[in-house]
Amino acid sequence: MSVQSTATRDAAPRLVRSLTLTHAVLYGLGVTIGAGIYVLVGIAAGRSGMHTPLAFIGAAIVMAFSAASFAELGTRMPVSASEAAYVQAAFRRDWLSLAVGLLVVATATISAATISVGSAGYVAVFVPVAAPWIISGVVLAMGAVACLATVQSVTFAGIMTVIEIGGLVLIIVAGLGHGTEVVARLPEIWPSAGDSAAWAGIAGTSLIAVFAFIGFEHLVNVAEEIKEPSRTLPRALFLTLGLTALVYALVVWIAVTAVPPQELARSPAPLALVFERLTGLPLVTMSAIAIVATLNGVIVHMIMIARVIYGLADQGSLPKALTRLNPVTHTPLLATAFGVGAILVLALIVPLAGLADLTARFTLFVFAIVNLALIRIKARSEAPPPGTFICPRWVPFAGLVSSVLLLVVDLVV
Repeated sequence: MSVQSTATRDAAPRLVRSLTLTHAVLYGLGVTIGAGIYVLVGIAAGRSGMHTPLAFIGAAIVMAFSAASFAELGTRMPVSASEAAYVQAAFRRDWLSLAVGLLVVATATISAATISVGSAGYVAVFVPVAAPWIISGVVLAMGAVACLATVQSVTFAGIMTVIEIGGLVLIIVAGLGHGTEVVARLPEIWPSAGDSAAWAGIAGTSLIAVFAFIGFEHLVNVAEEIKEPSRTLPRALFLTLGLTALVYALVVWIAVTAVPPQELARSPAPLALVFERLTGLPLVTMSAIAIVATLNGVIVHMIMIARVIYGLADQGSLPKALTRLNPVTHTPLLATAFGVGAILVLALIVPLAGLADLTARFTLFVFAIVNLALIRIKARSEAPPPGTFICPRWVPFAGLVSSVLLLVVDLVV
């Protein structure tokens, strides 16, 4: 890159560092704790029964390796389109960097479109309108929110995250206040050492549970807008993962103690069933919370998609017009519009059943590439920037192996 082009780039308007640790954690929780947990509980309980919480704890431990790799790379290079930047720094291959960046965009777009379609069913309970109109309204309304100043859109998403998590906390509180059974039955979580069937079930359930944790890594794509990223980003990543694991483990344990696991497995809305069984309140209450969960999922994905597109353009992989920031909101409106348009088209036109299954696989592939990138960067023994979060050399190897093994097991299964 020439001195002139570097100067031009530095003189151009930049994204504003406005996000605090609280903003970052709420964003991370919003993109991680999605509507999936409302469905996954039943599938997981059907496989592991009373041992299901162990599967979620195990999945969190596996994810922690990749979280540490993201923390180091995110503090080495706190930029948008982070995964693409890491790959470029490690392998110096423009095509590979662009491919990884576009893969991240595609994965988030598919996920957001799927969530948008899913929201239609919940919204229709309150607004009896045809699904295409509901989907269009949801995508365009959330797209307008994503165009606001980052601190405003993330705060809006954060409020929705609080409501979304509040629904899960309500189940936890109701379960803990329902009697001593939740505590008295704790020994049932851990199977005996010789119960190979139970341990095999836990291993299989962990594969499902991993998908419930996908999303925390999106925090690195707003690193350019986080205050003091070298301190804030690692804390936000680990707090997001830890809080998510705690909430999941508690919710799952209360679910399997409140409703028999096989009954949960047969229910199309397992958490709503648990909620009704514990509180006696109508299912419509949980439906309202589910709407908030789905809308929040759409917003946080839109924000991330726009930042990755902006980052790829800023790195020279996409047209520079996509780096233009609105002078009022300081957000990339054109990049956001492209993301919103792609989500709307997918949600309205493309059959998403098969595509949605690829989301987790794409993410695990990206995890493997990112861990490999950190291994390559560490092998050069170059001095990292001051304040960089440094993880042990074995951590990215553990992240790479665990991601590849999960991919292989998923494809075989």
